[in-house]
Amino acid sequence: MNIMGHLQQLGRSLMLPTIVLPGAAVFLSLSALPWASMGIPSMHNYLQTAGEAIFSFLPYLFAFGVAMGMTSNAGTAGLAALAGMFIYTGIINSSHYELEPTVFTGVIIGIVTSIFNERFKTIKFPEYIQFFGGPRFVPLAMSLFSAVWAIIMVQLAPSLHHALIGLGDIVSSGGGFGVFLFGFVLRILVVFGLHHLVSHVFWFQVGGFQLPDGVMVFGDLPRFFAGDPSAGAFMAGLYPTMMFALPAIAFAIIHEAREDLKPKIRKTFLTAALASFLTGVTEPIEFAFLFVAPYLFVIHALLSGLMMWITYELGIRSGFSYSAGAIDFLINEHLATRGWLLIPIGLVFGALYYGFFRWAIRRFRIPTPGREEGSQLDEWAGDIPYRAPLILQAIGGKDNIVQMEACITRLRLKVSSDKLIDINALKHLGAAGVIRLGGGNVQIVFGTYSELIREEMDKAIRRDISRVLFCSPVQGRMLPLSEVPDPIFAGKLVGDGVAFIPDKGELVSPVLGKVIHVYPSMHAIGIRTPEGLDVLLHIGIDTSQLKGTGFKSVVNEGDQVKPGQLLIKFDLPYIRKASKSLATPMVITNSDRVSSWSFAPFKGVKRGQASVMSVVLKERSGGGETV
Repeated sequence: MNIMGHLQQLGRSLMLPTIVLPGAAVFLSLSALPWASMGIPSMHNYLQTAGEAIFSFLPYLFAFGVAMGMTSNAGTAGLAALAGMFIYTGIINSSHYELEPTVFTGVIIGIVTSIFNERFKTIKFPEYIQFFGGPRFVPLAMSLFSAVWAIIMVQLAPSLHHALIGLGDIVSSGGGFGVFLFGFVLRILVVFGLHHLVSHVFWFQVGGFQLPDGVMVFGDLPRFFAGDPSAGAFMAGLYPTMMFALPAIAFAIIHEAREDLKPKIRKTFLTAALASFLTGVTEPIEFAFLFVAPYLFVIHALLSGLMMWITYELGIRSGFSYSAGAIDFLINEHLATRGWLLIPIGLVFGALYYGFFRWAIRRFRIPTPGREEGSQLDEWAGDIPYRAPLILQAIGGKDNIVQMEACITRLRLKVSSDKLIDINALKHLGAAGVIRLGGGNVQIVFGTYSELIREEMDKAIRRDISRVLFCSPVQGRMLPLSEVPDPIFAGKLVGDGVAFIPDKGELVSPVLGKVIHVYPSMHAIGIRTPEGLDVLLHIGIDTSQLKGTGFKSVVNEGDQVKPGQLLIKFDLPYIRKASKSLATPMVITNSDRVSSWSFAPFKGVKRGQASVMSVVLKERSGGGETV
């Protein structure tokens, strides 16, 4: 059993039910408007009831969400979890104790449902009762479990009730340091995508507050919206981090970028800064410096914890329905205590972050985006359908994927072999970072487009089409064929494809295939793929006149080659001086057989790097099968 893999899946599952919370916050905020003076006094009650209803049914949402998330959206599991919650609630309501199901209850039922689903979904019975076999047995097993567990909980209810309140008292006794520690650990766990595990405990389970009708609510977040004046200590301090500190880092990265790259970096990181400020989505900025300067991330985590400590000591209590961005800040300000102080605190720390990060980037020559080989953070929303097949290839192809899910900012994968993952290619395709958790569990941070990427990858996997994927034949820079300084190649008279400017004198095979032609001057080579595509690789422009000088072929006609295999060595300095251009086209000469093309961004590439081009073949006109 891989613990980290199960934890990352649980972390994603815990986040799913929180998606509905912004709706509750909006309803509760609107209910505070002066509806009576508008002539519709009943509107206040309607809106307040709508908001409170979501919080009332949170345990059911968590049971359903965890069960679905842990079983890759198995509908039977979701149904079984809800049935379990209904049975549990029915039994405890029939007891003489004033009990209410908690979020913790929902999480436990969701987890148990996922375990039962994995254990019993393939169970077989004799044919005359096989109706209850397979996935249909999961709701039956969960019904029995929920009934037994509810009976046990009724007996333990008084002790557990006091234990939850006592746990809240223990946590509160930690004071400002406890809040600081929570903030520090929360940021560190963002790296592994496990931050929802620790935040869930504090936001939905620790501490109790009794409503006027006697109902108890648990957790910092529900207590805040229920009107508990002491709630919000574990949320308020996140506002300065997300609204000011992270955007300040984005501005520091922009201003330290090279002048020639600054326009593109500015566009990308202004978008990332705005996302952090408005919605609290921080990973695109944090991953821009996490891998190139992890010590800076530790300092950032310490400062984030310090901000939470300061807000606690100043008596600031505020909360959010989803994340600590400006939208939540404005919606929930009327419920906060001294919430306005978050703005000056954020401005001070924003200035501190900006100055410190600019100094550190310059002083330690940190390769943030826009400087040297900085980490990638791309803006390519409209390009997702075209890049998804390339991302799939960089992950190792559909056969390497055991399980694929997505949360708000990252793909969460279980792969057969993480050694098949091409990290350079993924960063080339827009990934902010790749995290290996062991046991084949991998997270790829793509920002807020991660779910759309997953959907397009699912489509690419399901489509029964013939696709040929290309690696980079050289190390250097990829460019459109139209920029090749030769009218024959630029006009696509030889074929369609892409080109490269090499910075190392080695040409490798971009595909699996057979060498069908090695030019006598060895400046070009032809390869035929198993699908019947003829690929021409041409080193430089007007290099045939060199008559083989500076070139050495290491393969012969008829040889079978695989992606990344060395084909030709060439004297780069000599060819640079003796030829018109180093531009090296990679074209498909029988491109009439291609139905559609996908190209990676035209940036620097490594030799043999996966996912630089992908083509879909046309169907045969006769039999209707793909070539």
